[in-house]
Amino acid sequence: MAETVLLIGTFDTKGEEFAFVRDQIETNGCSVLLMDIGVLEDPTIAPDISAEEVAQAGGSSLTSLRRLADRTEAFEVMTEGIKKLTPRLYEEGAFDGVLSLGGGSGTMMATAAMRELPLGVPKLMVSSVASGDISAYVDIKDLTFMYSVADIAGLNRLTRNILANAAGAVCGMVQRQEVDQKDQPLVAATMFGVTTPCVTRVRGKLEDAGYEVVVFHATGTGGRTMELMIREGLVTGVADVTTTEWCDEVAGGFLSAGPDRLSAAGQAGIPQVVSCGALDMVNFFAPDTVPEKYRSRNLFNHTSTVTLMRTSPEECREIGKRIAGKLNQSTGPTALMIPLKGVSKIDNEGEAFFDPEADKALFDALQEHTNENILLKELNLHINDKEFADAIADQLLTFLNHQQTELNQE
Repeated sequence: MAETVLLIGTFDTKGEEFAFVRDQIETNGCSVLLMDIGVLEDPTIAPDISAEEVAQAGGSSLTSLRRLADRTEAFEVMTEGIKKLTPRLYEEGAFDGVLSLGGGSGTMMATAAMRELPLGVPKLMVSSVASGDISAYVDIKDLTFMYSVADIAGLNRLTRNILANAAGAVCGMVQRQEVDQKDQPLVAATMFGVTTPCVTRVRGKLEDAGYEVVVFHATGTGGRTMELMIREGLVTGVADVTTTEWCDEVAGGFLSAGPDRLSAAGQAGIPQVVSCGALDMVNFFAPDTVPEKYRSRNLFNHTSTVTLMRTSPEECREIGKRIAGKLNQSTGPTALMIPLKGVSKIDNEGEAFFDPEADKALFDALQEHTNENILLKELNLHINDKEFADAIADQLLTFLNHQQTELNQE
């Protein structure tokens, strides 16, 4: 049976373009499921899921939306409708991947539906806004964007080639051979460039013990994605070495993962070992993006487009308090490992962010605010010392082995 591509679009205003893509997909050997989200007029190509069905799923009707003639209301209703219908259809096995074409509004609507799908499901958006900042459309899901170059407004020698490429791309995604997945329990870990030696060694030890390790770059979206995977039940344990996103949350940097960071593992009750990786730095972009109030602080030009700011003792105290508060809510085995000789590559004697006073404020706050349910270990080591990495890996393996023993006894 041929793989099926869900094609989402406004078939009233862009029917010609979607018909061309439909034909190209079928030429490539895939089936097509057509979902219409057009409100203005009747579709020029026959959909499998009508705009009326989408409107009803969004809590209204097509007749009502046309009568109101309110663009904002129509956008919200149709977006809600495809957000409900798309994952439901996928769960029913109706399609294997999704493709859409659009400008600003069409892109926002279609990607809202794509973000409701699980990681790994092919998601391709051909858009006239793809050459700009698309972070709001992608968020923490694996969307693929293709720049349409010209607007999606008619077929010509340029748009035909680009749309044909899109059809070929999505067919290639859904027709690919299934990846041979290892049947190993999954551990999530967090890393920054300045904690790479530690996390690399932790990963190696965990893999040697039979675990598969997914490493997330702690850039805000990385931490949020890890939390999502934990909530979806995909993760067995967490080596949360690099909790640096809390610096940006507290001090207003650009890489915050939000106030829910460090929540998912505790709520799920899975084993977690947490450390202080890169809690010495707040992230900004080019130097001129650093707020005026911070210009006199200890700043480090990591690259021409990344400026780091050393966390102050006051900020470190607040960071420690918040991390402890999150860990205290954990329902599963939790350890906090503190590297007394420094929390990043540049928090070392002779390096730019070496600041024993700030580190002490952090460590004192962690000690003061963690409760007795948290296993707190202070090690007179730097975070990138091999012995510190081994201590993290060994502690997590101890938790995981104990958990497995308990499961075997049930």
